[in-house]
Amino acid sequence: MTAEDLRLRPVRDDDLPHLFAFEQDPEANRVAAFGPADPADRAAFDAHWRRIRADPAIVTRTVTVDGAVVGHVAAFPVEEQTEVSYWIDRARWGRGYATRALAALLAELPQRPVHARAAKDNAASLAVLRKCGFVVSGEDRGYANGRGAEVEEWVLELAG
Repeated sequence: MTAEDLRLRPVRDDDLPHLFAFEQDPEANRVAAFGPADPADRAAFDAHWRRIRADPAIVTRTVTVDGAVVGHVAAFPVEEQTEVSYWIDRARWGRGYATRALAALLAELPQRPVHARAAKDNAASLAVLRKCGFVVSGEDRGYANGRGAEVEEWVLELAG
């Protein structure tokens, strides 16, 4: 048996309908917590992706498995830090794709430290981050669109 072929590539226009569809899942939005204000707003989605794809400081990659789009990973500046995020189609959760995709993205990034955030109750995302070497470095609280409320979150760091 061969392992599934997970790859990262730059985000293409034909990836966007897949990425938009993944964000339509209410449970994925609830778990992720910090997603778009209105996942069904295609104009806002398109504007967001135009902006981030045009910014050379932001690294975005489509995640494919055996050629099929399954999600995306990104690294982006927040003030003086680099943060990472990812979104995997909920139908593909539990297969290690987020961990493998994040590890592949981190291999592309020369800078350290790298930071991430996750809702304190998002055990799966916290497991992905820990498997990739992140450790909790603090905590915060912020409004989570996916839950319509403030949510406590862990701030994590991947050092040198």
